[in-house]
Amino acid sequence: MKKFALLLILLNVSFIFAQKQVSGVVKDNTGNVLPGVNIVEKGTQNGVSTDMDGMYIIKVKEGATLVFSYVGFSKLERAATDAVINVVLSEEGGQNLDEVVVTGTRTAPRSNTTSALPIDVLSAKDLNSTGQASFDKALQYKIPSFNTVQTPVNDATSLLDPYEIRNMGPSRTLILINGKRKNMSSLLYTQTSPGRGETGSDISAIPTDAIERVEILRDGASAQYGSDAIAGVMNIILKKNTNYGSVTLRTGVTSEGDGEMLGVSLNNGSTVGDRGFVNYTIDFSKVNLANRPGKVDAAAEANGNTGFGAPLADVQVFLAKYPDAGNINGSPETAAAKFLVNGGINYTENTQLYYNAAYVYKKVNSFANYRTPYWRTLDEFPYLLDLFGDGTNPSSYVGYVPTFTGDLNDYNATVGYKATKNDWNTDVSITTGGNKQSYTVDNSHNRSVDSNGDFVYGGLSPISFRPGGTSFNHIVGNLDISKAVSDKISIGFGSEFRTENFEIIAGDEASYFGVGADSFQGNTPENSGKFNRYNLGGYFDVAYDVTEDFLVNGTVRYEDYSDFGGATVWKVSSRYKFLDDKITLRGSLSTGFRAPSLHQIYTQKSQSSFEAGGAIVVTGLINNVSSAARQNGIPKLDAEKSNNLTLGFGLKPSKDFTFTLDYYNIKVKDRVLLSNEIAFELNDDGEPTNKQSFFVNGMDTKTSGLDVVANYRNIELGSGTLGFNFSGNYTFVNERDGAVKDPQSVKNLSGALANQTIIDATQEALLFTSRPKFKYILGGDYEVGKFGFSLNNTVFGPTKFKNAGMSDDLRIEFLTKVVTDLGVTFSATEKLTLSLNVNNLLNVLPEWNFKAENAAGTALINDAVAIKEQSDLITFNQRYSQMTYDGYHFSQLGTMFNLSLNYKF
Repeated sequence: MKKFALLLILLNVSFIFAQKQVSGVVKDNTGNVLPGVNIVEKGTQNGVSTDMDGMYIIKVKEGATLVFSYVGFSKLERAATDAVINVVLSEEGGQNLDEVVVTGTRTAPRSNTTSALPIDVLSAKDLNSTGQASFDKALQYKIPSFNTVQTPVNDATSLLDPYEIRNMGPSRTLILINGKRKNMSSLLYTQTSPGRGETGSDISAIPTDAIERVEILRDGASAQYGSDAIAGVMNIILKKNTNYGSVTLRTGVTSEGDGEMLGVSLNNGSTVGDRGFVNYTIDFSKVNLANRPGKVDAAAEANGNTGFGAPLADVQVFLAKYPDAGNINGSPETAAAKFLVNGGINYTENTQLYYNAAYVYKKVNSFANYRTPYWRTLDEFPYLLDLFGDGTNPSSYVGYVPTFTGDLNDYNATVGYKATKNDWNTDVSITTGGNKQSYTVDNSHNRSVDSNGDFVYGGLSPISFRPGGTSFNHIVGNLDISKAVSDKISIGFGSEFRTENFEIIAGDEASYFGVGADSFQGNTPENSGKFNRYNLGGYFDVAYDVTEDFLVNGTVRYEDYSDFGGATVWKVSSRYKFLDDKITLRGSLSTGFRAPSLHQIYTQKSQSSFEAGGAIVVTGLINNVSSAARQNGIPKLDAEKSNNLTLGFGLKPSKDFTFTLDYYNIKVKDRVLLSNEIAFELNDDGEPTNKQSFFVNGMDTKTSGLDVVANYRNIELGSGTLGFNFSGNYTFVNERDGAVKDPQSVKNLSGALANQTIIDATQEALLFTSRPKFKYILGGDYEVGKFGFSLNNTVFGPTKFKNAGMSDDLRIEFLTKVVTDLGVTFSATEKLTLSLNVNNLLNVLPEWNFKAENAAGTALINDAVAIKEQSDLITFNQRYSQMTYDGYHFSQLGTMFNLSLNYKF
């Protein structure tokens, strides 16, 4: 019995310790380590990725097989018979589905080098190497055709910055999470800033540490993915790592000592049973205010044309104490909490349940323009002494600055099921997502008067307001089926059902009554409400490998919307390789569409905006389905239509050198735009009044340019390796195609109302020249021992503006500038890595000049007094001297120091 009991104990111990630990290093066939290689225990979801030194550790069962895969390299399987298994991956010999890009095709995925479409692939390492605090800003310094910039004093715009690919606006790039559509933000950009009239997804809400890689398709893809994919598609692939976790601590500050940043992020993963996995990320961050005000010009403030016509002595007394007139503009204070989970369960080798979910909360504090005591005077508003002074001594009133606080909640979740049977691949999923923003205005008041000229609120006015907000959510159902019919033909087909809901949330009465809260009017009950629609789409895709080198791919899609009808679009693409895959020719031709968003159809509000000359004016935005729109002859919106041509080639003379060049040409018909303020009536003095803006299919546009990407790596230098990368985007044409499409009712206006147009030179500048004419990124990285060094130079080409209020004989141009970023990484141990990034190392700041449009403009530039007045008009008397009020280039914050510490466990 004792022997039998001992045998049972030994069997039990052997069962408990049936797992073994395997470790090793993964390199390419030139001897360089490969970070980010996926290692999975075959038949399970147990997996890890190699670290920065190409090292991995994994615990597996006895008799297990390890599968090694990496983008651009052949899959490799090795039996886990030894405790140490070092692996060399080769770029020769085909690719596995897990190693290839999945964006841009509805049939079998293909490698990035054999795709018929231009696709950028960025790893987590690429994103982290920028040292930027958020995902959107990291893309700014990695993708030349991607642009975003913080805009000063633009109310709700401070919650998320407008971004765009190929100068097409944020609403024309579709954002996917693991291949599924992410919800749009509820924010509609209505201020005079790049992205005006647009909406898009809040990509800044996605925690960088949760991202495995990003695939960016630089081509129209409406036929494959539906509306919003006119400029391209960004597919964010989430991490699946299960065998180790990491904690990252980030901190930073600008060279001016403000904008302090502190963040901590946890990413971890685990297996779930034998066949499941879960990976999760928790991220907390706080960024303090960074302020870059200009020095306000006293004479301009006192000038009745550019300022307030106040006594110069009063202005000088105030500016002696507050040279910036109390203005606060730069980047706002932001706090964020982000939570994300990604997981799946393989029920069998051919069936899988997958899921992911995310929740983000952001709070942003920013400021309106400071109301100086000679702007909001006690003579005009005597009760301000009670609200913002001591109630008795006039000298205690020094003006006030309204604050704007935004609370943002963003969520998305997907659950899906994949199965393979008889070589048919089926993927069915449901996705939900939403974004809600609510606003608070403090340190303000409502200055409304009644019909007798008496103040409605006066000294009883609230100083804190809840002006309401907006909300958007969608539910998306997808069914995708594909099959390799033969070794030459693959087909794919499927459908998508989507329901969308948009809500304008009313504010408290004091926030909207009369002129509303000073600086930001609330949403009235009449302008608020809930709106929805649904659409159903279906597609068919076929890929034909005519030969091993020659591929032809075609897609057709039909989409039907409940609110404006249907659309059929198509796409044809092809690729031809020769000289042993060293040269690839590729191209595509497609049609596309974009349904106007619910935001653009239903938004109706009053808003404050700066008017050249120092005034803050309240104007109205009426929606296209309102009675006011019908009375004024404003037509309902229709969908945008587009034609997209891409032609390019790739060179790969060796495994260490790659080069791609792609030309694109995008034409958009009936582009949806937010119009200028149009006056349809006269006041008692015979002057235009009651100005209103509205959305309209305002023009056709054309955009063309070149994208170039080149990489040369694995250059041996001393005991380390050196690599170079160059990428660039150059815009040939970005302009209106034909005349502005003024509604007939606007064309019919006569007398004092004549000669108005829905789109003027200022709006065209925001549409076409507010992003760099070209942008190049030239960088190098050197790895030696435990150190890694990177140096990147980003060239921001010129931008041009026709700012509101300035002479038609002038424009302004931001000069070409080079921003240099330095990164140093030290791998102290196998688990601990320190990284220092100095962004904008040389403290390069935006710089602009006036340019003459004609001889009259030249005369203005040569007239010191006249040109100074023009400068005061567009900078609000030098409050925005670096950026101008409407024009932006790149970040105005200068040098930023960022330090991060990453610990793996």
